This record gives sequence, C-alpha cells and structure tokens, in this order.
Amino acid sequence: MEAQPSPSPPRRGKPPELEDWLNSRIYHPLSGRIAAALAPTPVTPNMVSVAGGTMIVAAGIVYVGIAGWAGVALGFLLHALWHVLDGADGDLARRTGRASPWGELIDGACDYIGHFLLYVIVGVTLAQSVGWWAYPLGLSAGLSRIAQANHSESGRRTYLWRVYGVPWLKQARPDPGSATAEKGLAARLMAAVGRVYVAAAADPLAGRVDELMDGGRAGEAARSLCKRASRAPLRLQSLLGPNWRTVAMALSMATGSALWFFLLEVLAGNALLLWSKHLQKRCDRELAERLGD
Repeated sequence: MEAQPSPSPPRRGKPPELEDWLNSRIYHPLSGRIAAALAPTPVTPNMVSVAGGTMIVAAGIVYVGIAGWAGVALGFLLHALWHVLDGADGDLARRTGRASPWGELIDGACDYIGHFLLYVIVGVTLAQSVGWWAYPLGLSAGLSRIAQANHSESGRRTYLWRVYGVPWLKQARPDPGSATAEKGLAARLMAAVGRVYVAAAADPLAGRVDELMDGGRAGEAARSLCKRASRAPLRLQSLLGPNWRTVAMALSMATGSALWFFLLEVLAGNALLLWSKHLQKRCDRELAERLGD
C-alpha cells in the first residue's frame, strides 16, 4: 500500500472510539480546563501526576475513616478527581511542550502506587471483619488490577499508534539534542522500566502488525481495516480500564466492605482479561495476514 501521512486524532481528547461517556462528558472536559488554567503557571505535569496519586490514597483513607454515606460520597469524589488529574497531566504536558517518556512513566508510577496503597488501606480494614484471608484476596485483587490495567492501556495506546501515529513508550525516542533527552544511567533506567511497563504489548505478532501499520502511515485502507478489526478488543479494553473500578469501589464500600469489589476484580476482571487477550490476538492475526498480502 502507498504510504500516506499519518492522521491526527481529534484536537481535544482522544478519538471517539476510545472514549466512554464518563471520559467524554465529565473527566476529560474538566481535565482540559485544569490544564489550561495551569499552563501559564510554574506547575509541572509531574506535579499534577503526584497530586492525582495523592487523591487515590486520600480516597482510601476517607472510605475507611468516615462512616456512612458521607464517607462513601467523599471517597468517590476524591477517587473521581484522580481521573480528572490523570487526564490533566498529559494535557498540560502537551500544551507546554513537556511531553516525554519519563512523564509517562511517572504518571503510571503514581497511578500504580496510589492504587496499591488504596488496596492496602481498605484491605487492612476488611481483615478486621473477615479475618486473615482478606490479605491474600486484597493482594490478588491488586495484582489483577495491574495486569488488567497494563493490558488495557497497552492495547489502547497501541491502537493510537497504529491508526493515528501517536507514539508512546514503545516508540518514543527523545531527540538527543533536546532538553528532555536522557543520558547515561537515566537512559538505561528509563529503557528498562519502559520494557516492563509495556510488557503486555510485547507479543511478536503485535510487533509485526506495528511494523506493517508504520505508525499510521500505511494508508487509509490499512487504517480502516485496523479500526474495524479492533472494535471488539477495544470494547473489552475499555471495560478493563479504571472507570468502572471507581464506581464499583464506591458501591462496594456503600455495603460497608471492600469484599465485593475485591471478588469482582479477581473473578470477573480476570475472566474479561483472558477473553480480551484472545480477541486481541485474533485481531492481530487477521491484521498480519491481510496487511502482509
């Protein structure tokens, strides 16, 4: 196929096929307003990422520290604020020209660490009512979240790269002459952490499709084929994302216990993960066969 310039996603937010109702109507519009307000200030995207992680931990503390519906409502609002800040850090980075692989790693680290601490906080409280087995259940839920979130984010970011040419940790390479270029030990550390962070997208077949799509430059026919083939995987990857978890956590805490949320994470979440991986491999196989003709 004749190479064509890679298209750009919508100027604000992500392409519509990657947006759900909460993101498109609530979280991302608020993220954009916060980023616009912070752009002229000394606040950096990394500061916003850390603030977002702090909101996650604060939600956990409120959930277990304030009894009744007041604690549930405030905990949910704090957790929802993380979603807003999680979008604002990237938006601010793009507005101020500070986007970099390091920023993505810091953003991801704040999200993972924040939610690890959230699970610890509510898990310890759960153990007081159900006993010691709350600890392995909470650990299983936390590890499940990491696996599911990594798969979801990797799949969606890979789609952005294939169809729209938007690079991420797999493809981003700092300009050696730029102020954000990493050198020496920092470069090796970033490369090592990056390989772990994108492990879910390291399948050789997926890599072959990435080469054929060439960052969205493979042509309109190839992009249309990729969009059609990716519909089913993208739907499941959206379900494995963070939005439903925030709502599910609040509903579970409304019952007075994180038990139902942990069980949902381990049982239903991992079942969806296995099915999503199956659909993604089927999608990649189809794309590799048809694009390689």
